[in-house]
Amino acid sequence: MHRFYISEVSGDTCKLDEEESKHCVRVLRLKENDAVEITDGRGNLFNAVIENANPKACSLKITGHQKENAPSWELIIAVAPTKNSARLEWLIEKLTEIGFTKFIPVECHNSERKILKTERLKRITLEAMKQSGRVYLPQIEELISFEKLLNKYNQFQGQKYIPHCNAVDSGQPDSDRASADSNLERKGLASVYKKGENALVVIGPEGDFTKEEIELAMKSGFIPVTLNEHTLRTETAALAAAISLKTLNQ
Repeated sequence: MHRFYISEVSGDTCKLDEEESKHCVRVLRLKENDAVEITDGRGNLFNAVIENANPKACSLKITGHQKENAPSWELIIAVAPTKNSARLEWLIEKLTEIGFTKFIPVECHNSERKILKTERLKRITLEAMKQSGRVYLPQIEELISFEKLLNKYNQFQGQKYIPHCNAVDSGQPDSDRASADSNLERKGLASVYKKGENALVVIGPEGDFTKEEIELAMKSGFIPVTLNEHTLRTETAALAAAISLKTLNQ
């Protein structure tokens, strides 16, 4: 059954916006009395029938309603946007299909893209939510600096992770560095994550985080982790982290 999005549904009738109406009537060629589904992106799923197949303002009659429980834990993915916008858009689509709470584009020292318009990412998220059968719409936030991200989530109620490929310099003589580095050793994400806890994962750019950024994140409570024995591209790393955490919570 075809599914559409309406941000606010109240009463027994509602209308699709112009874009959704055009898709419903012109593209899908749905007509009066055809059954459809409506979601508000906040866990509500409505059964409805088309009353007036107007391609600019399609009106619907609500015939049923069910509410899906909100996810028991929060998954926030922060990523340094890739230079190739198609790779980032692919990531957003796949993250939505898998299920996550919020996406935060973050500007790092080695970022390839430092200006990002989020309107298209929000549209992709909406379409992926409908197509995958989900009823909770993830948030897409505006681009912020790495330092602001750390400050904003300093009191985050959950676990924070920073996958990276760099070896952090302990700043100590060679003779003492081995023991100091043992405290900075990266472990597999699955081995340190506690099931059911909220999670925030920050993924760096293709050039990785700087050592200074890694150390600053660790001082802010981020745990250094690895996602794979091989070096992953930015979008692959973000998707791998999301899949791992979702799997651990099943």
